Amino acid sequence: MKIGLIGNGAIAGMVSYFCLARPADFELVGALTLSRSAPSAGRHPLTDSLDVLLAMRPRMIVECAGHTAVAAHATDILTAGVDLIIASTGSLADARLLESIRQATAASSARVRAPAGALPGVDALSAARLGGLSSVTLRSAKPPRAWAGTAAEPACRLDAITAATILFEGDARQAALTYPKNANVAATAALAGLGFERTKVQLVADPALSCNVHRLEAAGAFGEMALEVRANPAPGNPKTSYLAALSIMRLLENETAGIAV
Repeated sequence: MKIGLIGNGAIAGMVSYFCLARPADFELVGALTLSRSAPSAGRHPLTDSLDVLLAMRPRMIVECAGHTAVAAHATDILTAGVDLIIASTGSLADARLLESIRQATAASSARVRAPAGALPGVDALSAARLGGLSSVTLRSAKPPRAWAGTAAEPACRLDAITAATILFEGDARQAALTYPKNANVAATAALAGLGFERTKVQLVADPALSCNVHRLEAAGAFGEMALEVRANPAPGNPKTSYLAALSIMRLLENETAGIAV
């Protein structure tokens, strides 16, 4: 199966080596990136042109480059009939972008897959939605350094935080758009469950943590659930979890597996 990438960072590197370790299943043909002069995160060539990447004829493209990349390229990829994995699910909090992606999938044979990332219980939440959900709440806590370069910095001194501090409290749409590099899990919870406005989110900086802690709570006709994951940060990127890369790998693995779970 031919795979293309959008992005050339830490997650792209992990996905690249996952594919290299399975040459019978995957061929990573290239990656779209802003700079062709940077070294490749794997052994594949880089290009700054989506047309060039599409000419390599990937069957699926994996986005791991951020909201801007989804907005710039998602509809063109889908219109070309190529499946797309969107790791930056927070981009879908943009209602107009989400609608354009839905229209592109309806007009072509291509599909979008959203990985669970570090969100626990996505399968259970999606199943519970079919029976009727009454509430979904996500609390996402990370070490202060993970919030560097985000909207939190103008509001507080991250290096001076001595106790767990709430940086944001609101709905999933606000969380994903305000913290595009930190709140993809909020968007994933919204897509799997009650939608962006009805999914409540709390983002926390906690100096006692050395990992990212996501706690999902939901209630509905199915009953109640409370799930928590303590996710190690991705190597080289404290803003995201290692599980974000692993969940992309799982989606790819399911594409070639005889039995997909």
